[in-house]
Amino acid sequence: MEFLNFGCCNLSTLLICSGVAVLGLAAFRYFAVIGRSCTSKRRLDGKVAIVTGANTGIGKETALDLAKRGARVILACRDEKKGREAVSYVKEGSGSENVVLKKLDLASLASIRTFSSEILDEEDRIDILINNAGVMLTPYCLTEDGFEMQFGTNHLGHFLLTNLLLDKIKESAPSRIVTVSSVGHYFGSLDFNDMMWSKHYGSQKSYFRSKLANVMFARELGKRLEGTGVTTYSLHPGSINTELGRHLVAGWKAIFKPILYPISWLLAKTPTQGAQTTLHCAVSEEAEGITGKYWSNCSIAKPNKLALIDEDCKKLWEYSEQQVNL
Repeated sequence: MEFLNFGCCNLSTLLICSGVAVLGLAAFRYFAVIGRSCTSKRRLDGKVAIVTGANTGIGKETALDLAKRGARVILACRDEKKGREAVSYVKEGSGSENVVLKKLDLASLASIRTFSSEILDEEDRIDILINNAGVMLTPYCLTEDGFEMQFGTNHLGHFLLTNLLLDKIKESAPSRIVTVSSVGHYFGSLDFNDMMWSKHYGSQKSYFRSKLANVMFARELGKRLEGTGVTTYSLHPGSINTELGRHLVAGWKAIFKPILYPISWLLAKTPTQGAQTTLHCAVSEEAEGITGKYWSNCSIAKPNKLALIDEDCKKLWEYSEQQVNL
């Protein structure tokens, strides 16, 4: 009998500890991972929003939310097949037919210029530009214009796109330009003598640099647009579970999948959760009139100190102008 009581005691303790652990993990996930949500109920009827990379992940969920608010939403996508699927998804989820697909390859200056020309011809206004598209941890390769792929796509592509659309955005003020960066920008640095990594390429280092450039671009753009009614934002969306293991080779994916899945559940947001800070910057009354800041978890955050060096932000702008022939 004493043995049975001892066993029951151990079982009860185990169950209690397990319950506490589960509750603890759930609380950690809710407060530390999922974070805040965009609570604004603002309608966007009559407004036009462009979302790059809207065929998947947080871009698609961002487009869905904007469409639900009544905006005309333009999905700017490289992959037209996935783009058409995303348009159907957004239309079905929002009940809006005012959702269109436009082809845009941010790794091609020609594609960016064609896209921008069509938008300027066809649209009367641009109220919200979401620079969301990006590539991450790619092997070393170049864009068709000779830029390192991550820096060329994540920074230079959006730099050119924004500048080509800027007059229309200013005409539509008050308007907002939101650039999706990453917490990885804290680990980034610039080398103006070798921005394209002709020596010692590392996929992580390159990604971090491109994300630092996003933050610096938004800050410098905000300064240049003071008094125009256009406000700019950069942000960290959180770790999104669709990104985990993306560039593992097939064999390694099979090995690590059992490990990555529970980790992704615990430490990564869903695309809908990951879109919240983007949406907060794009529509929230709390973000109104605030420009050039870096945001995380729907709040202003302190960026990498390198992003606060005015001289380097200006230098990056001028370098980028030269690279894209502006």
